[in-house]
Amino acid sequence: MKKILLIFLLSILQFSVLAQESEVILFKNVNIFDGTTNKLIKNLDVLVEDNLIKEIGSNLSSSTAKIIECEGKTLMPGLIEGHSHLALSGVTFGDILFQENEYTTIQSTLIARDMLMNGVTTTRDMTGPVFGLKRAIDEGIIPGPRIYASGAMISQTSGHGDFRFPAQQNPNLGGPIPIPDMKGFGVQADGVPMVLAAVREQLRLGASQVKLAIGGSVSGPNDPIDTTQFTLAEIEAATAAAANWGTYVTVHGYTSRAVNQAIDAGIKCVEHGQLLDKATLERMAKEGIWLSIQPFTECHEDGLTEAQNEKQAVVCEGTGKVYQWIKEIPNLKVVHGTDIFISPGPGIGVSEQVEQMERLLDWFSPYEILKMSTGNFTDLLNLSGPRNPYPGDLGVIKEGALADILIVEGNPLDDIKAVTNRDNIKIIMKDGKIYKNTLK
Repeated sequence: MKKILLIFLLSILQFSVLAQESEVILFKNVNIFDGTTNKLIKNLDVLVEDNLIKEIGSNLSSSTAKIIECEGKTLMPGLIEGHSHLALSGVTFGDILFQENEYTTIQSTLIARDMLMNGVTTTRDMTGPVFGLKRAIDEGIIPGPRIYASGAMISQTSGHGDFRFPAQQNPNLGGPIPIPDMKGFGVQADGVPMVLAAVREQLRLGASQVKLAIGGSVSGPNDPIDTTQFTLAEIEAATAAAANWGTYVTVHGYTSRAVNQAIDAGIKCVEHGQLLDKATLERMAKEGIWLSIQPFTECHEDGLTEAQNEKQAVVCEGTGKVYQWIKEIPNLKVVHGTDIFISPGPGIGVSEQVEQMERLLDWFSPYEILKMSTGNFTDLLNLSGPRNPYPGDLGVIKEGALADILIVEGNPLDDIKAVTNRDNIKIIMKDGKIYKNTLK
C-alpha cells in the first residue's frame, strides 16, 4: 500500500499544477477588494515580494519584478474556508472504518488540490489526521491551502464523536479503542484528567486550535441534538490547557444551553450554532466569541438515515433564523464555512463548496458573504497566537499582509459568481507563489 501511495504522490507531482518559486511580481491596473471595504478601490498596482504584499499604489515600478497586466480585473484576498474536513471528504463512513489511512490520505490530497483551485488559499480543518498533509503542502510537495489543523475532535462517551455500535464496549471501561480514534479522527475522553491528556496530545501533534464536541449532532448515532455534552469542569480543563499553549478551544455546538456552558468555561469560538437563541448570539457579540457557521439549508438528504434527517430538519429550520439575527446584531464576529464531509466522489471541492457560498445570497449581499470568507478571518486565525503556523495577516489586501491573492474577472461585490465560477478566477497566488495563471 505504501508503494501505491508513493506512486500516486509522484503522479500528483507530475500532473498537478504546482507553484513556481517565489519571485517579485507587480500586478498592474487592478481594482481591489481588500477583504473589509464595501467597494472596490480603483486603478491601483500591487507589488509582491517574497510572500508579502510589499506596496500598493499608483504607477508603481520595479526593475526586478515580473509584470502582470490585469487590465481592470479585481484583485482580492484568497478565500478562507472556516470549517473543513479534508481527511473526511471524498470518502464514506465505510472507508473510515475499513480502509487503511493511505486511502483517505490519497483522497484528501485530491480534495486539497481542488480546494486551492477553487480559490481557497486557507482552511481551518476541524477534524481529522491532516498533520502530514499540512506538512506536505507547506513544503511545496503537493498543492493545497494553508491548513489550521485541529487534529482529532475530542468527545465524551455518548457524544458527537462516539460512533461505536451498541455491542462495542466503552474504551474507557476496558474496551478496545474505536477504529476512528485509532486513526486520528477522534478521542473519546471522560473526566478532567482524560480531557487534559486529549487536548495536550493534539497540541503535541501540532494543532493550531483544539476542537471539543459540547453538544448533540446530526450525524452522530448516539447523541440527540438537544444534549449538552461535557461538564463545566471538563471544558474549563480544555480551555486552560489550550491557553497554556497560547491558543484556544473551539466547539461543535448547536443549542443555547450547551454553548452558554462552553462560553462560561472559556471557549473562544462556536462551530455551527444553528439552534442558538438571539440572547446567546447577543452575549457572543458582547464577549467577543466567534461564530463559525455553515448554510445548512437542506432539510432532507438522501444519504442520511431517518433519524439523522429528523435532526437535520431541526437544524435546517434554525439556520434561517440565526442568519437573520446575524444581520441584526452589531459586532457579532462571524465567519463562513462549509462542513463538507463523507461526500464520496470526484469534484467535491468544486461543486459543494461553490454551491454553499451561493446559498448565502438568500440572506446576505455578495460583499457580506465575501467579508465572512476573507477579512473577518484575520483576527480569528491570529487567535492561535504562537501556535499560528502562518504568522501574519490573512484575508486582507494591505501592505505587509501575506500574499494570498486572487485575480478575478468582473466585480465580485456585484456578482458572487465572479468568484464562485472557477473560470472567472484568472490567477491564484498563495504565499507569494502563483498556482494558476490564465491571463495572456
